[in-house]
Formats: sequence, C-alpha cells, structure tokens
Amino acid sequence: MEKRAIRTTQAPAAIGPYSQAIRTGDLLFTSGQIPLDPATGQVVDGDITAQTRQVMQNLGAVLAAAGAGFADVVKATIFLVDMADFAAVNAVYAAHFPAVPPARSTVAVARLPRDVRVEIEVVARVGGGA
Repeated sequence: MEKRAIRTTQAPAAIGPYSQAIRTGDLLFTSGQIPLDPATGQVVDGDITAQTRQVMQNLGAVLAAAGAGFADVVKATIFLVDMADFAAVNAVYAAHFPAVPPARSTVAVARLPRDVRVEIEVVARVGGGA
C-alpha cells in the first residue's frame, strides 16, 4: 500500500527527520504535535491550557491538510510531563470531540521536545484510499 507524506504550513514544520503525518490507504497517522506556533516555530506562551489549545490547533491543521477532521480521529495518544495537568488538558481536548470521542491513551513522560508540557498524536480515517 502506498504511503504519502502530508505537509502543511498551517502546522509547525517537522523539527527532525519525520513527516507531519503519513497517509496510507484510508488511515492517517500524525506525528506528535507540540505547542509550537507554526508562524514562528516557537513554543507558545502560557499555561497548560494555552499549550493544549495550540497542540489541538496544530493537529486540526494537519488533519485538514489530509482531508480529515477531528470527527475522523479513531485513536489519540497524549503525552504529559505532569499528570496534574490531566484535567486541564482533558477540558481542551474534549471540546474537539463533542460526539463520539476516539479511543485514547494518556502517558506520563519524563520530558518532551523543547521542554513543553504536552504532546498529542492521532490516528484518523480519511476517505478515498491513498
């Protein structure tokens, strides 16, 4: 099955040897998004709520570039530096999935790139095959 890299300037450029997302068949696998402003490449100012909003905005842009949206997400993985942030992240995250939320894992990690507090990756279904 063919795989195709998804790229958009509406989300931060990859900061390493990876793609923003890969589409294969009707599945889209995003790389983890961190709270970088796509225009500046800098971490957004603010608390965990502000960081999570930016992460979700970045994910939305990558999904849109592939012809998908949050309603198409079937699995999400959230990486948190501090599980005390769980409720605040959950509040922002939940607003993007008002109907049927995807399956999800949340994992505590020691550290994330650029010393951010949250990273989220998703798997989504997209129409029309590769």
